[in-house]
Amino acid sequence: MKRSLPLLLLFLLGWYALEAQTPKSDAARAPATPAAAVAGGEIDRVKARELHARFKRGEKLTPEEQTYLDRAVAARGPKQGGGPQRKGPEHLTPLCDMTAEDRYEGEDGGLYGAGRNVPPPALQQAAEAQLARIQPLDAGGKPAAGGRVVFVSISMSNATQEFSAFKELADAAPAKGAKVTIVDCAQGGQAMAQWAQADAPPWQVAKTRLIKAGVTPLQVQVAWIKLANKGPTGTLQAHGRELERDTLAVLQHARALFPNLRIAYLDSRIWGGNANTATNPEPYAYEGAFVVRWLIQRQMKGDPELAEAKAPLLLWGPYLWAEGEKGRKIDQLVWKKEDFVDDGTHPSASGRAKVAHLLLDFFSRDPLAKGWFTAGR
Repeated sequence: MKRSLPLLLLFLLGWYALEAQTPKSDAARAPATPAAAVAGGEIDRVKARELHARFKRGEKLTPEEQTYLDRAVAARGPKQGGGPQRKGPEHLTPLCDMTAEDRYEGEDGGLYGAGRNVPPPALQQAAEAQLARIQPLDAGGKPAAGGRVVFVSISMSNATQEFSAFKELADAAPAKGAKVTIVDCAQGGQAMAQWAQADAPPWQVAKTRLIKAGVTPLQVQVAWIKLANKGPTGTLQAHGRELERDTLAVLQHARALFPNLRIAYLDSRIWGGNANTATNPEPYAYEGAFVVRWLIQRQMKGDPELAEAKAPLLLWGPYLWAEGEKGRKIDQLVWKKEDFVDDGTHPSASGRAKVAHLLLDFFSRDPLAKGWFTAGR
């Protein structure tokens, strides 16, 4: 037995040397990641790189391709330094169902605070003043009977999937004004943090999409912005304030790139209770609504960082969150398992359709939206 030990050691050393010289596939060379745990199987890194390269060139991915690319991003795990993700309470009350007396992490209810789901009088007056200024503009940003009112989206994969479905629905709807041009500028993998620098790639992609649509940045007057960051961690005050800072930068950059931008309708995510990745599970998806409200309230209080010279006027878009199949009191909105793809985070065809119809109903009916959306129909 003692004589055979050196032979065994030599064999093992030779085997390891041979392994070191043998070329590996990308998957074999790659370090271990949480990819295997991501619903839908392991990530094909070559495919993910190809999709990412297409995305960086400004190509628009299909909803399925965007979902795959986001799965690859999510497989890298949450960003470091923010602490572990936490589990929220078993029951979360939709912000629109909360009263002035209700509390969540010290926050009261209502989209606009104090239990209110409609803008207070001062904000309504400010919004009406901005809405009155929205009119068809030519390519140089001057009023023109034959001009356009351009409506863009800004945000990440969920937003582009939902807004693309909305655009298709709205473009065929009698309610949309003939001079309104809808351009989906939201992009897979590009959450608020990725838009937070003025020279960040998503802004160039947005300009490219405007050119392809036959319009210019000077014609953009309305935006829909969905607030989210990838892999949030920590408390509401921790991840929420970070999202608030990033979104503030996005709003200011949008105002600089689109000098005629009058109104930005803000939204938070849809329900994240089915999520099986770290991209944006509950309670983070739910808590994004408070960030929307913080920014609106800051502007109402006269924060100079959100003055008209630096940012568009902020309003809520249609509130999209409901507690899964429990729904919410204000209407019949529910989120079912079939409304999501296999990661439980991105909307399926039925989920995208739900958001698309909520958006169309809002922009064609809300008193602080329908004026510009339906004009000239």
